[in-house]
Amino acid sequence: MELKLYDTLTREKRVFTPIDPARVRMYVCGPTVYDFAHIGNARPVIVFDVLFRLLRHLYPGEGRVTYVRNVTDVDDKINARAAERGISIQELTKATYDNFKSDVEALGCLPPTIEPRATEHIEPMKVLIERLVKSGHAYVAEDNVLFNVPSMPDYGKLSRRPLDEMIAGARVEVAPYKKDPTDFVLWKPSKPDEPSWPSPAGIKTPGRPGWHIECSAMAWKHLGETFDIHGGGIDLVFPHHENEIAQSRCVFHTPVMANYWMHNGFLQVEGEKMAKSAGNFVTIHELLRTEKFGGRKWHGAVLRYAMLSTHYSQPIDWTVERLAWAHKQLFDFSRITQKIDSTHGADIDSRVISALGDDLNTPQVIAELNRQFSDAMHSVGDQKKAAAFKATLSFLGISADDLIAKISERERNLIEVKIAHRNAARKAKDFKESDRIRDELAAMGVVLKDSKDGTTWEVAR
Repeated sequence: MELKLYDTLTREKRVFTPIDPARVRMYVCGPTVYDFAHIGNARPVIVFDVLFRLLRHLYPGEGRVTYVRNVTDVDDKINARAAERGISIQELTKATYDNFKSDVEALGCLPPTIEPRATEHIEPMKVLIERLVKSGHAYVAEDNVLFNVPSMPDYGKLSRRPLDEMIAGARVEVAPYKKDPTDFVLWKPSKPDEPSWPSPAGIKTPGRPGWHIECSAMAWKHLGETFDIHGGGIDLVFPHHENEIAQSRCVFHTPVMANYWMHNGFLQVEGEKMAKSAGNFVTIHELLRTEKFGGRKWHGAVLRYAMLSTHYSQPIDWTVERLAWAHKQLFDFSRITQKIDSTHGADIDSRVISALGDDLNTPQVIAELNRQFSDAMHSVGDQKKAAAFKATLSFLGISADDLIAKISERERNLIEVKIAHRNAARKAKDFKESDRIRDELAAMGVVLKDSKDGTTWEVAR
């Protein structure tokens, strides 16, 4: 099967051809561990988990696909949050990473092949910085090491921004010691009580790395000077990924850092940009474990399925309505999947694989899942079709079996009969009897949901 991926650098969908088919390599920018990850952070985690699964399917064999997702554990936000909470930086980063790991596991994500930490790669960062200074692509100024942007003629090729926009959007400190306004920090002196290491380039003051050099160093150490795919959110295109490219290409004298650059679109909440000031800031942790959003806790599979309902490259509106739709879909799916104990030998639906092969077309995947579900429902007793459906969901990282409690066929039939009686009572306007049956079902742990399309139910026990 042919895999096509949209490349942000070339602005076109291209056939994926790995540099080395025996070792397919992907790097994705991971969390900065200072607080709970918000739902926007979940999007690249889910998107590139799906791609990781697809690549392992297309290039089977132990160790053929290497997926690196870094952990940024040295950063201004980390320092500020640790000071604010009165705890050590190590305490903060460990607790935050543990929370992140637990949250993404609940979303059905596989662990990456390698999760390097920035603080464990200080020496490789210093090696790259020394090389950049030596080659004239970086310079020392007031105990800082800065990348000399004009030394790279095609800087800005990824974002394709005009110079004035790059200066305005670079989010870099305007300092008199800079040779050019676009120059960015590779290394800087540490303030008191901040993490520090012996500095490179002959600087005597202890310091710490800038953000961009961290990813260049970790990608180099685990994937080599060039690799296949680099991914992340669209907000990272500039300045982070643009600066990664500049550093890595100039230090290794290569035409590219990665052959394919993939970026997922922005996420907004109920039609508005997510922000704490707007009161719509929601974390993965809150969605999974509190009733903050929509008045209920949401299953990890529901969050994952809802996220896949929009193509990864497009903006997504995160709404209660979208989650309710995803919950209903998976609840219906579970009527089939919970009856299948084993998917051993079952085939993954080829049309799902083909849809993923077209630049991870997950809306088409969902259409194919509904077709497969309908086919399985109309083939009652066909365990092969049901097992194939469950195997396809599992391949996508979706397990909905525990969305509803395991109940016997006898209990299911009893519930359906009671709902039919309640519907008859409602039709006859016998609301006292209708309410009595609803209360009786509630006592059994059955939650009813009435809509213009009829009554659905789920077991909440």
